[in-house]
Amino acid sequence: MAGPRRDKRTESDGKGARMLVVEARFYEEIADALLAGATRALNEAQASFDCISVPGSLEVPTAIAIAVDAAQRRRRPYDGAVALGCVIRGETIHFEIVSHQSARGLMELSLARGLPIGNGIITVENQAQAFARARVEDQDKGGDAARAALALVALKRRLAER
Repeated sequence: MAGPRRDKRTESDGKGARMLVVEARFYEEIADALLAGATRALNEAQASFDCISVPGSLEVPTAIAIAVDAAQRRRRPYDGAVALGCVIRGETIHFEIVSHQSARGLMELSLARGLPIGNGIITVENQAQAFARARVEDQDKGGDAARAALALVALKRRLAER
């Protein structure tokens, strides 16, 4: 299995960034592990964040859109968002629907609004794979999603200064 590529040259300075974390709680223990990684990464970057929980991964893109709109109306916009969740393959095609449509929703939302979003919705065959990807001491996909969002926030800031 290939390990994660963590390029030290990737800009991810999130100091002062205001971030939104939306987590799907369908698998509670896996959600806790993903959130632990994202929280640690955001705290290390000195970013502030709000956290919203939703039932499942399909609800994550909608929750991000609702929260971003509400924050803009209050004149406290988010600089970016982190999507967290887990989809485990079952016996039906529901896995494909949830995994594809949650990813599609996040991509469309990010592109349409120019909103940096780190996709930490993991898609796996079983719970063992999920825990290996979610735990901070293993693959830390929640932390990776937060760092990806922060890298895009930093890129957006840098390009806005030109």
